[in-house]
Amino acid sequence: MLSTATTSSSVPVLAGLPTARAVDHYAFTVPDLNEAIGFFTEVFGGELCYREGPVEDPSGDWMTRKLGVHPRARAHVAVIRLGPYSNLELFEYTAPGQVTSLPGPNDVGGHHLTLRVADLETAEARLRASDVVRLGPGDRGGRPEEERRWFLSPWGMMLALCGPARREVREGARTTGRFVPEPLSNTPDASNSPDAPDTSDTSDATEGRGPLGLLGVDSVGYTVADLDAATAFFTDVLGAEVVETSDAMSVQTSDEASVETSADDVGSWPPGAERTRRVVLRTGPTANCELSQCGTNALHRLPPLNSDVGGHHLAFYVDDVDAAAAYLRRKPGVTLMGEPETITAGPIAGDRWLYFSTPIGIQMELIHMPDGSLPYEAETAARRATPGRLRWHDRP
Repeated sequence: MLSTATTSSSVPVLAGLPTARAVDHYAFTVPDLNEAIGFFTEVFGGELCYREGPVEDPSGDWMTRKLGVHPRARAHVAVIRLGPYSNLELFEYTAPGQVTSLPGPNDVGGHHLTLRVADLETAEARLRASDVVRLGPGDRGGRPEEERRWFLSPWGMMLALCGPARREVREGARTTGRFVPEPLSNTPDASNSPDAPDTSDTSDATEGRGPLGLLGVDSVGYTVADLDAATAFFTDVLGAEVVETSDAMSVQTSDEASVETSADDVGSWPPGAERTRRVVLRTGPTANCELSQCGTNALHRLPPLNSDVGGHHLAFYVDDVDAAAAYLRRKPGVTLMGEPETITAGPIAGDRWLYFSTPIGIQMELIHMPDGSLPYEAETAARRATPGRLRWHDRP
């Protein structure tokens, strides 16, 4: 169930990033923006909300100070709504010294998106008809809700599909804390209908969105150099919650509570990835993040820059960017990239934002959008996914 009317809270964030509500978007740098937009809209059924650019500073150092890239880097950007509660931000950069090869699943900076679909067989057929490459062996058995099927986008980004979770699996996920996208018949729109009635039921309906039958983004995955340090950062600094681990190890959090569970399901590891260690975290009300330890045969031990193909960042929607920035400024290893800034022109004029680097190698962003009064909304019926009334510790 995803009913912001019945599960939201007016209580401020209990721990972690002040005034945080949700993951706002997953961002990735691609070699060809038009190709990536077409792929995620035409094949996956996403909705293009807006494009902007070029983003550049021909003579100053703004690109370095604010985005961490070469001062002469130049970017074009697009935002796509992908499912009921997720946004995908895509960058195309030109930059001196740009790396154009994607990091692999064992490399620091390796990454993937996992999406749940209403019917796994139908979704795979749709991808194959669009010349999307399937990775790994065929079906290896196991229960459908545990199976992931792995694919490569046309430019080499790793994606995984999994089918709808049965009712008892969804109920079990609520117990462990993992977020599971549900069929549309169980899912009022969290962002555009905050007062939608609770229409959830206990059926196993499998209604999805668009040509792929998309239920939503299940998780984002990142490969990191130090899994323990990365887990601690997500839990202690951001307020994330450990919900699964790959090898039944104990993961200590700031309150000395430990979690022992297994996420080693059928096909969970990307093809070619070493089975090292992995932690799944609940990051806000409608998102999961999988962190994996880099492999012993990793070719890259440093994460890509934002301007490299395969560069990426994770953005958090907060009510007060300045308060969140002040909190982060006091955290060891965090570097704020300048000061909070409000965009004054273009499709998202009014957006207040700030990038920050982290000690775990994943670049992140704070963002607050005046949704409902953004300039792009006058040009299209598409709308960004927003948290509505949900806050970080709500569990719809």
